[in-house]
Amino acid sequence: MPTAKPLPDEILRLQAEYPKMRERDFVAQIGISEADLVAAKVGAGARRIEPRVNEILGGLGALGEVMALTRNASAVHEKVGVYDKPVPGNHVSMMLGADIDLRIFPKLWTYGFAVEKSDGEEVRRSLQFFDAAGDAVHKVHLRPASNVEAYEALVTSLLSDDQSRVVETTPIERQMFAQEEAGSAEELRQRWGAMTDVHQFFGMLRELKINRRQALEMVGDDYAWALGSEALSDMLQQSSARQAPIMCFIGNHGCIQIHSGPVESIKVMGPWINILDAGFHMHLRLDHIRQVWAVRKPTKDGHVTSLEAYDENDELIIQFFGQRKEGEGERSDWRELVEALPRVAHTVAA
Repeated sequence: MPTAKPLPDEILRLQAEYPKMRERDFVAQIGISEADLVAAKVGAGARRIEPRVNEILGGLGALGEVMALTRNASAVHEKVGVYDKPVPGNHVSMMLGADIDLRIFPKLWTYGFAVEKSDGEEVRRSLQFFDAAGDAVHKVHLRPASNVEAYEALVTSLLSDDQSRVVETTPIERQMFAQEEAGSAEELRQRWGAMTDVHQFFGMLRELKINRRQALEMVGDDYAWALGSEALSDMLQQSSARQAPIMCFIGNHGCIQIHSGPVESIKVMGPWINILDAGFHMHLRLDHIRQVWAVRKPTKDGHVTSLEAYDENDELIIQFFGQRKEGEGERSDWRELVEALPRVAHTVAA
């Protein structure tokens, strides 16, 4: 039988015993979600807010400069800037500002909190949003220049009638397709070659009932090829040395966050490789990566090439492109960089 989750007071008592432990490590150790931990603090540093995504996106710009954070289990994307140019939507919402660039799936934002933490000298404020499993989908951290009055006004407008200290969490099941239902490699290649926009990729996989990582093995190495384990590190170091602008995508089921531009400070610290630039930090667990692929997709402007890293569950961890805008062809320096990375052999799926 599953073990009952500890009650809120017990969660806080246990956390007090490990004051320096990272919150993600703490919740994993005691078998709860991050949303359970934040909910336990309602009334003492946290308030529950309604995750009305389009209203939130429309109100964040008034806060001024903040830090946007999106992560998954293996990678973290932190971007400083202003929430600008929101595009509301029922299925997909977007933020298209110069610095903060997001693709959001509102139906997966289940819980929201306004959180305040004090170290006795400084109060740190944030908005934190979680999916049905209690995993964080997106966070907004205020900075010294942020407008606290606008933050309080937004929180007040979103304040939930439910200020309980418990959340009900439900695991999110991965979409899996039965092998016998999947389209053939020939169908996949035909549809892949006919793409005119990279955004057609997901619909193609759904219609053919093929999982993303499986499709890379099936399609043939003129469209996707496996790379060595050092490919991402090599690419980042070379991009930094050449000051070649890239795009870095990190996401989860509810949000994808994008950086566009050059990268400079690349640092390896234990299992992590980091980008530590002014306004943009990325943290990636290299030991979580099981496969790296170069992927080529046709568009009306010529093919575009991505680097993609997958974990042991075939989940996408991180994705890189050369920086480009809609209607532009791919940068030749990016294409040449990726195509020069060492390849490894892989077994082609039937």
